[in-house]
Amino acid sequence: MKTIIKNGHIFTESEDYQADILIRDGKITCIGQKLSEEGAKIIDAEGCYVLPGAVDVHTHMDLDVGISRAVDDFYDGTVAAACGGTTAIVDHMAFGPAGVPLHHQFEVYKKLAEGKAVVDYGFHGTAQYVDEGILNELEEMASDGIPSVKAYLTYGFKLNDADVLRILEKMKEIGGVTAFHCENHDVVEYLRKKYKDEGRTAPLYHAKSRPNLAEAEAVERVLKLARMAGDAPVYIVHLSCKESLEAVRDARRHGQKNIFAETCPQYLILTEECYRREDGLKYVMSPPLRTRQDCEALWEGLADGSIQVVATDHCPFNYGKEKQMGIDDFTACPNGAPGVEERLMLLFSEGVAKGRITMNRLVGALCTEPSRIYGLYPEKGLIRPGADADLVIMDPKGSSRLTHERMHSAVDYTAYEGMRILGEIRHVLLRGSEIVRDNRFLGEKGSGRFIRRNTLY
Repeated sequence: MKTIIKNGHIFTESEDYQADILIRDGKITCIGQKLSEEGAKIIDAEGCYVLPGAVDVHTHMDLDVGISRAVDDFYDGTVAAACGGTTAIVDHMAFGPAGVPLHHQFEVYKKLAEGKAVVDYGFHGTAQYVDEGILNELEEMASDGIPSVKAYLTYGFKLNDADVLRILEKMKEIGGVTAFHCENHDVVEYLRKKYKDEGRTAPLYHAKSRPNLAEAEAVERVLKLARMAGDAPVYIVHLSCKESLEAVRDARRHGQKNIFAETCPQYLILTEECYRREDGLKYVMSPPLRTRQDCEALWEGLADGSIQVVATDHCPFNYGKEKQMGIDDFTACPNGAPGVEERLMLLFSEGVAKGRITMNRLVGALCTEPSRIYGLYPEKGLIRPGADADLVIMDPKGSSRLTHERMHSAVDYTAYEGMRILGEIRHVLLRGSEIVRDNRFLGEKGSGRFIRRNTLY
């Protein structure tokens, strides 16, 4: 199959230029002027931007949280991803039963994704406990194409500092990346109980029970443990506040290397005022939404490269059903919100169009950096001969309103209902095949492939 994308304005993380792109057998074959190829399908991108397919390295498809299950499986969730310009995801696997090895959840998730995913996908391991068997298995997981593992500093399978250090030392040895959910567990649990005992159970107290400093303290602690482990690669997921950002900057100022930071659109755009709304339960996620000052600090961190990646933490529960479990008590509400479809256009509209970030920075944060950090590079996240022909063609002059009606997720709301968006996605290609055109999904169920990812070094 041959395709030529003609007359587009190509953006990478460092360049922009006018050129055509020739695609053969799912790969970018040639980039140049006035390309032609007998029998090739032509997509005219006149007046449009062409960028790499976006990569979301923080999703939770089909996540079982015990009290409920995320409503997007690997079909619904990846259709939403595709329609939002995301052509690859790396999903965080859920906790399994107590005491299971890392490969247990890998086998579960292979069955959840196979035959359903419509974009390419990989998985992060999840460390529920640490012993010699788990440490050895980290190396086996890397050999199986999963060179990353997530550790939680809160929730039921939280790890203590000694076990965090042991994982970091092992991952440093094998060139793997450890991702961390950073919140001070004891502080959060104390505040949750305190507010509940006092009868303060409205959604706003979800935010009050998880203050900025509870996150920042855990970020600082993880960074120091990574430094003890010889600057082991450490990736902070969903960084949400200015104090955590400053902790990252401070560690780098002191010479620490291999620090990667991620934020999400909700922490750039939404604020804790959402919890005061009648539908405030929609926004119960952890960490919670913060203040406008935090949002602006994160935009600055994204612009200057202090934050490398914008992912989504896509974890949807229906407002009309699962979220209502928290109607009388925020502590009973499942944590999480949708976002995999909205990410690219939100970053363009709220970031590029408003002068907060450049188009190159958008491509870096949504495409190239996540691919590089998590071992999808150079097949994913860039426009170069030999790379997979995962491409997004967007019209920067288009506009629309974000509404649930336009979305493709199985969830019953978007957190950005009614927001006016500048720019529209016209075409999305996965390995050279057009899977989205003007907000219509054209792909086939199960066409996504498992990505065997590489180690960081």
